[in-house]
Amino acid sequence: MKNNFQVSQNGKLKHLLSTDGLSREIIIEIFDMAESFLKISSRDVKKVPLLRGKTVCNLFFENSTRTRTTFEIAAKRLSADVINLDVPTSSQSKGESILDTVNNLIAMGADIFVIRHGTPRIPELIAQNVGNDVHIINGGDGNHAHPTQGLLDTFTIRRFKKDFSELKVAIVGDIKHSRVARSEICALSTLGVPEIRIIGPENLMPDDLDHLNLIHFNNLNRGLKNVDVIMMLRLQKERMDDGDIPSEEEYFKQYGLKREHLKIAHPDAIIMHPGPINRGIEIESEVADSKQSVILSQVTYGIAIRMAVMTMLVSKKV
Repeated sequence: MKNNFQVSQNGKLKHLLSTDGLSREIIIEIFDMAESFLKISSRDVKKVPLLRGKTVCNLFFENSTRTRTTFEIAAKRLSADVINLDVPTSSQSKGESILDTVNNLIAMGADIFVIRHGTPRIPELIAQNVGNDVHIINGGDGNHAHPTQGLLDTFTIRRFKKDFSELKVAIVGDIKHSRVARSEICALSTLGVPEIRIIGPENLMPDDLDHLNLIHFNNLNRGLKNVDVIMMLRLQKERMDDGDIPSEEEYFKQYGLKREHLKIAHPDAIIMHPGPINRGIEIESEVADSKQSVILSQVTYGIAIRMAVMTMLVSKKV
């Protein structure tokens, strides 16, 4: 279901809950703004005053390194005040509902919430129950969506490949349980990528994305032929049932990205991974650290994308 209420009636971004339902125009606006923020990273003083006086609250009910840290860095570079709620020691552990927690933080002056939760659509529920001056960003909800990851990944592709309309993109691994894959697929489709391939074991393929005309492969060699972008996914072991994969060693043998696979793809194909990388399971170290890898660029660009999203949310432009 598309989250159309994340955009206001005048077309302004109000919440970011999913890439599904975002227009191409809004995605490109986010990208263009992120480009301007990339220059800040090379300055001696890496700050601009765009969120001065605003408070960003990170509510992470699941563990995170890259997402939480880059959101915090992004908010501080915009001169916002940042609160990182320690959920295990908060009133949530005493039985307080998540809506009561959010409402109390709003009463304390919080303006933007970045929420990661194991239950799908919790950020959407919160967005439906806050006022017009409060903005919700989905930092990952169950296996549903991770929109800023999908946006930073497609932004990375644009910086290396430019023209989406000519690309063949392969997404490899556990598509079924991956909120990252779903957000990437929706964004890639909106941006006009003509060929999106999903590669992995049959039992890790999604059963609810048929409307997007994805091309399925169970064989890695066939699926990678002449692709321009290779997106490797982390195995979502915390969301899998026992027996979803026979063993990590067998998975790596069949679906792990190795040096020889790069000869099958387009010669200048880029290699991506949202992290954390499980070396020797999803990808071998030689490939992860190769010149074709843009994995660390994804992390860098993630700060700029998250700065752009927060700036657009609080912008008064109509």
